[in-house]
Amino acid sequence: MLHERSSDLAIAAKVEMPIEEFPATSAGAVDRYGRIAVVHDWCPNFRGGERVLAQICKQFPNAEVFTLFDFLPAEVKEQYFRDVEFHTSAVNRIPMIEKFYRSLFFLCPFLIEQFDVTGYDTVISSSAAFSRGVITRPDQPHLCYVHSPVRYAWDEQFSYLQQGKLGFGPKGMLYRYMLHRLRTWDTRTAHGPDLMLANSNYVRSRIQHIYGRDARVVFPPVCLKELPCVEDKDDYYVSASFLAPYKRTDLVIRAFNEMPSRRLIIVGEGQQSATLRSLAGPNITFSGFLPRKEYVDTLARAKAMVFAGCEDFGIALAEAQACGTPLIAFGRGGAADIVRRLGTDPDPTGILFKTQTIEDLKEAIERFEGNSHLITAQACTRNAQRFSEENFDRAFLESIGAVQALHGIM
Repeated sequence: MLHERSSDLAIAAKVEMPIEEFPATSAGAVDRYGRIAVVHDWCPNFRGGERVLAQICKQFPNAEVFTLFDFLPAEVKEQYFRDVEFHTSAVNRIPMIEKFYRSLFFLCPFLIEQFDVTGYDTVISSSAAFSRGVITRPDQPHLCYVHSPVRYAWDEQFSYLQQGKLGFGPKGMLYRYMLHRLRTWDTRTAHGPDLMLANSNYVRSRIQHIYGRDARVVFPPVCLKELPCVEDKDDYYVSASFLAPYKRTDLVIRAFNEMPSRRLIIVGEGQQSATLRSLAGPNITFSGFLPRKEYVDTLARAKAMVFAGCEDFGIALAEAQACGTPLIAFGRGGAADIVRRLGTDPDPTGILFKTQTIEDLKEAIERFEGNSHLITAQACTRNAQRFSEENFDRAFLESIGAVQALHGIM
C-alpha cells in the first residue's frame, strides 16, 4: 500500500507539484551510496557542463554515467571521473563520429530513450538538450539539472539557421522540420523529472516560458581553490569561451578593432576560430585552448574579462570573479546573476551593458576604465564565494533528498 501511494504521489508530482511543496530535507540525510544513474547529453570535451557532471559523480561514489558520445581524454577521466563507469550510445563507435556527432541531433531523442536506467535507485539527468527524456519508472526518483532548454530548437533557432545559411530551400526546410519534431519531443518529455534545477534565474525563466514548470535555482560549482585572487593586474583584457556564434566573440573583436590602444587576449577554439582570426586587428591575440594552470593565470592577471554573449550561466565569468578579475558583460543571461553592478551595488564587481552593439560595448569599457578604482579584486573574490562547490553540493543533495522523500525512499 505504501508503494502504491508513493507511486501515485510521484506521478502527480511530475505534473503539478509546486516547488514550495517539496519535502524539506537536509543534505546529510541523503544516502549517497545507492545505485545512481547520471544521464548527461554528451561529453565532447571538458567544459562547464562536464564540470557539473564531475561534481555530481563526486557526491555519489557508485554513480554510473550514461552519455550519447564520450570523447573525453584519458587524463581528464583519470582526474575527474576515476572509477566512474561510462555507458555510451551505439553510434559512439562509428569511425570519426567526433567530427560530425552534432549533425545527428535529430537521432538523439531516440538514442537517449535506448538507455535502460529503470533498475537504478535514483536517476539524475544533466541536460542541455536530450538527457531529460530518458525513460524512467513512474515510481523512480528523477532529478534534472537544466543547463538550458535546447537553444537551437527554441528561441535561438532563427539565429542558428541564419548562421548556418539555412533558408527555405530543401535543406533549410528539412532542418526546420527536424527542429519542429525536436520541439514536440522536448515538450512531451518536460514533465518527466519530479524536480528541475536551473543553473541561473535566466534559465529558470526559460523553463517557465517553454515548459510551464517552475524550477529551483542552483548555481553551478566553481572550484575556488584552483583560482587564487590576483590584485596586481596586467594591461590586457581577456575573453574566454568556446568560439561558437552565440558567444558573440565577433562583437568583442569588432569593438577592440576600434580601440587599437587596448590589448585583448582571446582564449578558446571552436567552429568560428578561422573566421574570428581573420577579423582581428594587431592588438588582439588568440591563445587557443590553454592548459588549466595557464588559463587560470591568464584570467587572474587580466584587467577585466569581456563577454558579449547571452550565456545560460557562464562558468568562465564566475571563475574570473574568483580570480579577482572584474567583468564587462552583456546584461542578459547568467551574467545578471554573477555581476554586482557598478552604480547599483555598494560592492561592485563589474559592468553590464544593455545591447549587443559595438557602441554599447565600447561605452562599457570606457566606463570601466574611468571607474576601475571602485571595483576591487577582493570584492570580486568575495562575490564568487556564492558559487562554491560546497554551496552546490548542499543545495543539490537537499534536492535529491526532496525527490527521494516524495517517493517514500528517505
